[in-house]
Amino acid sequence: MIKVGIVGGTGYTGVELLRLLVQHPKVKIKAITSRGEAGMDVAELFTNLRGHIDLKFSDPALAKLDRCDVVFFATPNGIAMQQAESLLQAGVKIIDLAADFRIRDVALWEKWYGMQHACPHLVAEAVYGLPEINRDEVKNARLIANPGCYPTAVQLGFLPLIEADAIDIDHLIADVKSGVSGAGRKAEVHTLHAEASDNFKAYGVPGHRHLPEIKQGLSRVAKRPVGLTFVPHLVPMIRGIHATLYARLTKNIDLQALYEKRYQNEAFVDVLPGGKHPETRSVRGSNLCRIAVHQPQNGDTAVILSVTDNLVKGAAGQAIQNMNILFGLPETTGINQVPLLP
Repeated sequence: MIKVGIVGGTGYTGVELLRLLVQHPKVKIKAITSRGEAGMDVAELFTNLRGHIDLKFSDPALAKLDRCDVVFFATPNGIAMQQAESLLQAGVKIIDLAADFRIRDVALWEKWYGMQHACPHLVAEAVYGLPEINRDEVKNARLIANPGCYPTAVQLGFLPLIEADAIDIDHLIADVKSGVSGAGRKAEVHTLHAEASDNFKAYGVPGHRHLPEIKQGLSRVAKRPVGLTFVPHLVPMIRGIHATLYARLTKNIDLQALYEKRYQNEAFVDVLPGGKHPETRSVRGSNLCRIAVHQPQNGDTAVILSVTDNLVKGAAGQAIQNMNILFGLPETTGINQVPLLP
């Protein structure tokens, strides 16, 4: 059994990790930390877990995380980098669901996240955990930077076209919507029911923290810098990412065949038949990314629709997918749930 620790188990990604891990046949959860809730039964805070877990939240200083095989950090940005080195020295593998190790350029990371990096020497070692691109690197990693929710949907959407050198990569557009759970569980005015419900708005248009992460990933595939306009939006739903992606085609190519071939062996990427439009509810609660491709009026613009659940494929499910690869398990182990409908 894989001995698992979770740091920061009281947020939405933390409870999603718990929901999935308690169903995982090869996992034993050893510790779940929270300074604020230390001593409380996990099932008291998250009643959906009643009958599935009998642990209490523990103080991080007393959690004995060094006895785990792998530790997930479901924490705000800036926490994992404070604890990573000591855990790695103890032989513990780390999967960070925050952004501490995603961006290779440390100065760029510090600019976007507004803090000094505590262990910049580990950034070069960290493997970016998008399995559909970096599966082989994940297998041998000690430290995995789990991708963000927006970057997962956008990169999986653009990936086949960039690999095929079939689009103008200097003028990519990502118009992306997210449910309010993407903002986390902390209390903030803009996510109050009266603020977010019956409303729709863009935000972060001048620049969003996920922009450099997306550009880094796409540029790595393209082997040169890409130009990307990324506009996120908040929509009045709890879960879901919907990415509408635009690119100008530079060669005549069968888009449907390209995407079906690229993802034919990927358990968690579903390419819909031609002419279809994926819905966020079709992936709710699952680790799936569903994609549809269009070429309106047979013109020179490719439109890619990519949907995920931001808490699963966009966070906790993908983290467990990476854990499965890391420990030599089938990738679908424990995370092959059927989406929830309605």
